Amino acid sequence: MDPVKFCPPLHIQRYQFVIDFVEKHKPKKVADLGCAGCGLLRKLKFCRDIELLAGVDIDCAAITEKKYTLAPLSCEYLKPDNRPLTIQLYQGSVIEKEPRMKGFELVTCIELIEHLHPEEVEKFSEVLFGYMSPGAVIVSTPNADFNPLLPGLTGFRHQDHKFEWTQKEFQNWALAVCDLYGYKVEFTGVGITPRNTKNVGFCTQIGVFNRKSSRRNGLQRTETDEGSHSYKLLYDVVYPSLCDRNIFQNVLLNEVLYHAESIKKNFLDTLKEEESKLIHVTSNPLHSCSTKEQAVIDGGGDNDVCRKGNTIYIPLAKLFSSPKVQAVCSSFKRLKEVLLESSQIQLTSDASALMLVVEDEDRSDQEDWEECEDISYSETFISVAECEEDWEEELCQNLESI
Repeated sequence: MDPVKFCPPLHIQRYQFVIDFVEKHKPKKVADLGCAGCGLLRKLKFCRDIELLAGVDIDCAAITEKKYTLAPLSCEYLKPDNRPLTIQLYQGSVIEKEPRMKGFELVTCIELIEHLHPEEVEKFSEVLFGYMSPGAVIVSTPNADFNPLLPGLTGFRHQDHKFEWTQKEFQNWALAVCDLYGYKVEFTGVGITPRNTKNVGFCTQIGVFNRKSSRRNGLQRTETDEGSHSYKLLYDVVYPSLCDRNIFQNVLLNEVLYHAESIKKNFLDTLKEEESKLIHVTSNPLHSCSTKEQAVIDGGGDNDVCRKGNTIYIPLAKLFSSPKVQAVCSSFKRLKEVLLESSQIQLTSDASALMLVVEDEDRSDQEDWEECEDISYSETFISVAECEEDWEEELCQNLESI
């Protein structure tokens, strides 16, 4: 028999199944029971709708080794996301009740249940479906009916597996759980059957459980263990997010200042080009913007940049037109509020324009022009006659010395 190969690998197909479900149903709170090396969590953290991601495993060493792979990347600090995201990792047993595991919209149990002893399965079902009572549950487990197609396999697929269910056994357990705790289930899987083999099913069988809205939770939430914690929190990280007021203000100010400096540079470059065209004109060639400038200061509707003395005036409406600024702050009113609160920003009295001071290097060309203007034509050049007289006088002095 030819060896069975899956492309992509089977564990990647299981991860992708969960990711597809999350992208379709958009749960905000997701827990992965039996997270071990955190492989699924590392992929789920990029799903933009998830705000709380929790992982549980009994193996403390496995979590400790991999927990920092869930830390925020440098780019996530430089460009925070709009959504909040918290990741928490717990050490604990899935057959123990933990109040912090309630309220999740989705709980995944990927290749977990077969690692439990058969006598623990009932308790696991009670904790998961009765106590935690999430909106949806995804359970995957090996399909024993598929095992004969795996060459060289004797016994279970992993040395730690306590059992492996056939399709019938898995379905019987799932249907019993649904009847007891008020869920409905759909059966599917990943790892398709090779060639034309019939009635074998998927290599990994999957049950997708959804809680019936008309049914109440199996257990009431007023139990005596509400205040106790059976899990140990090993890792807790909050990702940088624009939902944080300080981060939002800092990111918005940086975008506004960057855009304002860009506008200022373009404005001054244009100004210099105009000056170069008027270099031989005796009147001051500097840009006159008194009309536009006054409109901005008085709160007029003009959207043009202008200059008065060493100050550049940039209307807030022009700054708000930047797509990057709007990506951070979609409200013009909110933009104005943040700028008014900031000590880094100087606005006009009516808060209609941002004011930027032109530094010395920006004004150097203007000052050079003004200095040249003050020097008269006769002071700048020495006449030919004066040069000749100086030359003859110097020559005579040299001859007398000889």
